[in-house]
Formats: sequence, structure tokens, C-alpha cells
Amino acid sequence: MLRLHIIFIFIFTCRVGADTEEACPAFTGLSISSALTGTDLKVKLLLYTRQNQHCAETLSTVASNYLNVTKKSIFIVHGYRPTGSPPVWIQDIIKLLLSIEDVNIIIVDWNRGATTLIYHNAFRKTRKVAEFLKERIDRMLAEGASLDSIYLIGISLGAHISGFVGQMYNGRLGRITALDPAGPLFRGKPHSERLDPSDAQFVDVIHSDIDGLGYREALGHIDFYPNGGTDQPGCPQTIFSGSQYFKCDHQRSVFLFLSSLKKSCNITAYPCDSYRDYKNSKCTSCNIFQPLPCPVLGYYAYEWKSHLTQKDPPVTKAFFDTADKEPFCIYHYFVDVITWNQNMRRGSLTIKLTDQAGNTAKSRINHEAAVFQQHRQTILLTGFDQDLDEVQRMSLTFSTGTVVGPKYKLRILQMRLWSISNPERPALCRYDLVLMENVEIGFKPIPCESRPT
Repeated sequence: MLRLHIIFIFIFTCRVGADTEEACPAFTGLSISSALTGTDLKVKLLLYTRQNQHCAETLSTVASNYLNVTKKSIFIVHGYRPTGSPPVWIQDIIKLLLSIEDVNIIIVDWNRGATTLIYHNAFRKTRKVAEFLKERIDRMLAEGASLDSIYLIGISLGAHISGFVGQMYNGRLGRITALDPAGPLFRGKPHSERLDPSDAQFVDVIHSDIDGLGYREALGHIDFYPNGGTDQPGCPQTIFSGSQYFKCDHQRSVFLFLSSLKKSCNITAYPCDSYRDYKNSKCTSCNIFQPLPCPVLGYYAYEWKSHLTQKDPPVTKAFFDTADKEPFCIYHYFVDVITWNQNMRRGSLTIKLTDQAGNTAKSRINHEAAVFQQHRQTILLTGFDQDLDEVQRMSLTFSTGTVVGPKYKLRILQMRLWSISNPERPALCRYDLVLMENVEIGFKPIPCESRPT
């Protein structure tokens, strides 16, 4: 009986060992207890290709079964992990990147090191992570890879880690995409101590939390500022929402990048000096990029590389608005209003469009109170989260925003609406219209007599 028991233990042990060897390596998952005690740095590289999309291979000193150094290699570097949990977006980014291109996806797992309640401790390990990646890339170069084919996607602290790697190669890496680069402990630092446009042949950045965990100033050849880079639509506005209040804006950069991979719509951004100028309709010309349109956010931003890197200095800020959920696209329109009120009016317009099928899209222009003066043209920028093609009805509501006091009228001599996102569509007009304050007025628009210029 004892021998049978020993044999059973032996067989069970062998089976567990076999399963362990055959099991797919996974991103390191840690608990809050690890964050409380802190973790020593240990970097693990997980390789995914089209040949092993569902089961990672750990890259080590031994030869890889799947790594093909003649293909593009995309390193994905996460950031600070205060609770130790794996990033929720890992599997999505692997699946989407491999669906677009036959590449090597290398997840840089430095969770042992990034997991700590003390942010400064994770910050201090960023250089060591970069040095580890330099050693791995050196081996790939020795096996026939080229620096042109190395692409780093860094999130938060990972953005600066990517920059440090780029510095070690004197900016000859192919590309760095930085998703809301970390701000704390990096603000005000010289170029050598943070991400910089000189760290790669092309550096694109998405800033989604510049008033919190992110970095405010431009760090790349093109820096995208969704919704001005601050409060993102759909994110909690109060601390009572728990952890989402702190991380939702910061994480939005990742989800915007993922959305660009799905190509359900192109998120167009407009080069501008400030978000205020963009909202005031001063920055919607794309002539400098002809024959290309204005740049799109995310993975395909590299198509504008030649235009952006040849600027002096090679830095472009681009602004745009998004919806509160995927695919995040806003379809931009100009509203051109000429009024005939004798006295100046200040207020906002709400516009609702309805197409032939009864679908509606609504937009309130509320960045700043617009100024309407007699016989003067006021041009407003607005956007809708749906792209309605054949608009059958339109409605306008005028509001001064006052709760008490008299109600005002806005007398419209001419109103034109035309699409910036789809400039080939005909502009829609309405003439001689009186809006009573806070009263929605509906009408059927007519094609404009002339195209706006």
C-alpha cells in the first residue's frame, strides 16, 4: 500500500511539472499585500506572434521558437502598478496589433518593481528597466534586427522608460508612442531625464490627464491633447467614484490608442497652439499637410512622419474632442451665423440633426459664450458623436444661461452648417429665423446657395 502511495505521488508530481512546463507564461499578477511591502525589480519579456498569439513565450538567453528579428518588434511597456494587478488592456492590444500586422509583440512585464504604494520607488527603477531592454535589443540586433524596426509603446512611467532606451541608441529607434507620459517627478526635468522628440525617429504622444497623473508639455514630434488633455468625457468628476476618479483620465490614452487599431473611425486632430484656440474655430485648416488631411490619432499617426519631423522645431500640438465611449469619434462641423439683432447677444446654441431614418445627433456649443452682433458673421465649431449623412431636419435652441431675468430673442439672418470631417458634403442653410430663448425651433434645412470658404 505504501508503494502504491509513493507511485501515485511520483506520477502526480510529474504531471504537475509537465503542466507547469507546458502552461503559457502570463503577466505577473500581484496583490495589494505586495504593494504594501514593495517589490524588488524583476523584468520578464513575453513574446506573442501570429504563430503563438494565445500562448506567450518567455524571451530569455536561450533561442526563441517564435521571434523573427527580420520583422517589426513592438515592445509594450506598462507603468506604475499601485495594486499589483495586471493591466486590463494587455490581451486587447496583442490581438489588435497582430490583426493589423505580422509583427513580434513583446510585453515588458516589470510588475515586480512597479508594484508599490510608494510611487517614488517605482520611479527609481525606470532606468534599470531601460538598461534591461537595451541588453535584449542588443541581442536582437546581433541576430539581424534593425533599429528602424524597433517600436516602443510606453504607458505612463513606461513612456519615459521608452525614452531612456531611445537615448541609449541616440534616437535611432524607429518609433516611440507615449500614452499619457507620467508627470510626477518628471515635470521640469531636462531632456536627458525624460522622454524627448530626439529619442526616436518618430515620437507621438497622447496626453489625457495633464492636470493629474500625466505630463502637460509637448514631448514628441506630435502631441495629441484629447479634450484639451484634461477631463475626459465619461470619466467620474468626483472622488466618491473611488479609484476610477484617479485613473480614468490617465487610462483614456490607452483606450484611445486601442480604438485607433480597430479603425471603426478615424479620430482627426487639428494642429493648434492651444485648446482654447481650437474651440474658438481658429485651427481647422489642414493645408500644411496636403495632400494628406489633418493627422489621425494613434497607430496610424506615423503616416504624417515626414511632415512632422521636418518642421523647425519638429514639435506639433494637436487638439480634438471625443465622445464618452468607444469609438470616441466626434464628427466636426462649422456653424456660420449672421444675426440682425440691434443689440449684441451673448449665448450658446444647441443643434440637433435628424436623418431620413429618424436617427438624431445633438451638440451644444458651450466652450465659451458666443458673441452675436448685427450683420457680423460668427463662426462656431461643433461636433456630433454620430455621422449623419442625409440630414432631413434640424433644430436650434438659443440660451444665455441666465436663470432669472428677461428672456431674449436671437434673430438669425443666415445660418450655415457644413462638415469639416466630410468636406465633400453640401452645406446646409436656413434664412430668416427667430429663436426665442430656451425654445427649440425645428425646420427643414436647404442646400446653401454657395460653398463656405
